[in-house]
Amino acid sequence: MVNIMHADGAGTKSILAYLYWKETGDISVWRSIAQDAIVMNLDDLLCVGVYDNLVFNSTIDRNKKRIPGEVLEQVINGSQDLFDELDKYGIRIHYLGGETADVGDVVRTIAVNGTMTARWPKKKLITNEKIQAGDVIVGLASYGTCAYEKEYNSGLGSNGLTSARHDVLHKYYAENYPETFEPGLNDNVVYIGKHKMTDKVNVEGRETTVGKLLLSPTRTYAPVLKVLLEENFDAIHGLIHCSGGGQTKCMKYVPGGLSIIKDNLFTPPVIFDLIQQSSNAPAREMYQVFNMGCRLEIYTPEKDADAIMQAAGRYGITSRIIGRVVQSESARQELIIQTKEGELKY
Repeated sequence: MVNIMHADGAGTKSILAYLYWKETGDISVWRSIAQDAIVMNLDDLLCVGVYDNLVFNSTIDRNKKRIPGEVLEQVINGSQDLFDELDKYGIRIHYLGGETADVGDVVRTIAVNGTMTARWPKKKLITNEKIQAGDVIVGLASYGTCAYEKEYNSGLGSNGLTSARHDVLHKYYAENYPETFEPGLNDNVVYIGKHKMTDKVNVEGRETTVGKLLLSPTRTYAPVLKVLLEENFDAIHGLIHCSGGGQTKCMKYVPGGLSIIKDNLFTPPVIFDLIQQSSNAPAREMYQVFNMGCRLEIYTPEKDADAIMQAAGRYGITSRIIGRVVQSESARQELIIQTKEGELKY
């Protein structure tokens, strides 16, 4: 048996929740921030094969002059609601409470983080050591509406939100909410976009807002991974959570001597078009920062790919073979991504 611990959080996405709450009065937005903090821990643990009997402790730091107890109540109750929902799918997470600190001298608004731990059989770990040339990569979409989501998920997740916030949102927020950014920043990088949180956007024939797209709660893949790790463990050679580093994160976790070709990624959903149009960021940067609509990669022999995709489909999650693993032609590992703008090499 091994003991495993992971610590992570919602990052600067909590500032987007703060702005949305201030602008709309909708305090329930903080529940999705609770989910973000939990899933950024849970889905990293999924990638080493852990999916059950977990322990979670939250760490919430707030400036109590700006964040009242009612916000904390939403975060805490939102956490328990997610645990109750996951329990329906056989994923047991024990909520042990944690630390809530009033630290206004340190935190300008609020930071929502947590730590997740588990005890797990060593023989049931996914270490990525089995990834080999010839494996295909099954990608699971981060967007849409899966079986355990109540509304459309933009797919943004919880990475790159500092960039997205300042590039997409209007200078209005700098003028009215100076507590939401570092005062030493140059004015030409602070809230330089054209959008308000309440601006309307049409997505797949449905009307939503820029704020809701930016604040879509990070989707967990736990229900799917539980099934796959129980029924197809030997077929899973590796798992990568495309969080920090976006579509280039795989370069950190694929064994040396191997290169990756991604030539069939999903068409990026609208939130990434919105960010790119606002920031004028080149495709190379976008794929380095954001998941671009694909947040989980499963490395497997080609013969096992169909079973994996069928399992994802049972939960309403779009999947496809997005690429493959090849032997490196030199000592240097390479990642090639085919995009609508052309080929990217890393």
